[in-house]
Amino acid sequence: MENPKIRFKGYTKDWEQRKFSEFVENVAVRNREGLELECYAVTNDRGFISQKEAHDDFGYMADVDKTAYNIVPPNSFAYNPARINVGSIGYYAGTENVIVSSLYEVFQTADYVEDGFLWHWFKSTHFPKWIERLQEGSVRLYFYYDKLIQCEMKMPSLEEQKKIGKYFDNLDHLITLHQRKCEQTKKLKKYMLQKMFPQNGAKVPEIRFDGFTYDWEQRKFSELYARSSEKNDGSIGMDKNITVATMQFKNDVKVSTTEYLKTYYTFKLGDIAFEGHQSKEFRYGRFVENDIGNGIVSHIFAVFRPIQEYDLYFWKYAINNETLMQRILARSTKASTMMHDLVTNDFLNETFLVPSVKEQKQIGAFLNKLDNLITLHQRKCDELKKMKKYMLQNMFI
Repeated sequence: MENPKIRFKGYTKDWEQRKFSEFVENVAVRNREGLELECYAVTNDRGFISQKEAHDDFGYMADVDKTAYNIVPPNSFAYNPARINVGSIGYYAGTENVIVSSLYEVFQTADYVEDGFLWHWFKSTHFPKWIERLQEGSVRLYFYYDKLIQCEMKMPSLEEQKKIGKYFDNLDHLITLHQRKCEQTKKLKKYMLQKMFPQNGAKVPEIRFDGFTYDWEQRKFSELYARSSEKNDGSIGMDKNITVATMQFKNDVKVSTTEYLKTYYTFKLGDIAFEGHQSKEFRYGRFVENDIGNGIVSHIFAVFRPIQEYDLYFWKYAINNETLMQRILARSTKASTMMHDLVTNDFLNETFLVPSVKEQKQIGAFLNKLDNLITLHQRKCDELKKMKKYMLQNMFI
C-alpha cells in the first residue's frame, strides 16, 4: 500500500519509504560537568515527566550524581531501551535542557520530519512491529539506538505530516480534557459524600440545601429495612440475574437446572444486598442498592427490603458510603476467609441518621447528577480513544 486509507483533501502524492538512519540523529551527551538540570523520566502512559512531579512513582533524588545522566535538549525524543516494548518513549517540547538516566537513548530528527507526526507514528501499530522484529536479549529484551536506525516507515510531505500531527494532537487534547473533567467530578463527588452527610456526632451535615433546618433523625435499621427471604418462584430467568459487585444484569452464569434458579432471592428495585469481600476501599464489605430494576441474586447474598417511604438515590449513596458504614459494619459483621459475614440482627439494631424524604430526594438527585456527569465524560473519553485507535490504523502505513 503506497498511501493510507484516510487522508486530508488535497493530498494525492504517494508516501515515500524512509529509513530512520536517514532522518534521526543520536544527540545523547553525558552531563559530565554536573550541570544543575532538572531530572526527568519517561513513562509509558505520561511520556516525559519531571521526577519532582512523579515523586510518588519514582522517588525524587535531590542528591543524585548528575554527571552520570544524559542531557536532553529541547525538541528531542528519548526512550528506555528495556521498556520501549511497553511504550516508554517520550518527546520533550520544553525550552531548557533537562537530564535523564544514561540508560536512555536520546535523538532528534531532520528538518523535513514533523516531530508530532513521528510521535503519533510511534503510538501506532507500526512501530511495535519493528521493536518485536529487532529487539535483542535473552532474559530481558533491549532496543538500542542501533536497532532504531534500522526501522523504516512511509512518510508524506512535511505539510501533510503537520496536518496529521495536529489532528492527533487535537484528539489527545480532547481526551485529556474529558479525563480531567471526569477526575474533577469524581473528586467533587467524594467531597460531597463527606459533607452532605452528618459526621462525628453531628445531627446535620456541613453542606445542606436551602430550606432544610431540622436535625436528621436517629433511626434503627430495623425501622428502615427488613430481611427478605423471598425466593424466585421460577418465573424469573437468568436474563434478570444481577451481579451485585457491578450492579448489572448478567446472564452468562451457568445454572444447572431450573430448580436451582429457585434458590435465588428476588432482588427488587430499592432492595439492598450485602457483599462481604473486604478491600482497601471497603474494610468490612459493603451494601449495594439495586437501582437498575427487579431481578434475582444468588442466595449467598443477604437481601434487605425498605419498609418505609424512601428516596432510591439517597440510599444508593448512603448505604454504600464507607465513611458512614464502616463502624456499623465493624460491629455487625464477623470475619471469615477473605471476606466478612453479616450478622443480621446486629445490623438491624444499628442506627443511622436520616433526613426527611424531601431532603433525601434533593441529596439523591444531586449525587446522581454527579454520577451521570462522570459517566458522560468517561464515555466521551472512551469514544475518543476508540476513534484515535481507528485513525492511527488508517492514517499511517
